[in-house]
Amino acid sequence: MIPKKLKDISKNPKFQESLKSLKPKKSIWGFLSVILLFIVPEIVAFIYGDEIKKFFELKLQNNPPYLEGYLYENMIDLFSEGSWINLLIGFGFLLWLFF
Repeated sequence: MIPKKLKDISKNPKFQESLKSLKPKKSIWGFLSVILLFIVPEIVAFIYGDEIKKFFELKLQNNPPYLEGYLYENMIDLFSEGSWINLLIGFGFLLWLFF
């Protein structure tokens, strides 16, 4: 039942049109946005994740103001360890961009 509905949805012309409208245009900006927003942060997290985490934990020990501390905690969450899923999503977007 669900596979039939998914097949019907995928063949729907409005769905295909909306999927085409979501696809970024083949330009240098589309390519750079995928690289800079999905792939580079994950590679940085894989390579320098421990150092980044230590740096921001040291900053948090000084009891910064609320917003600054909130920023440091978010940077720890973002860069402390890389995600293979996000990296694969980034490469998937690159494939989608060119095909």
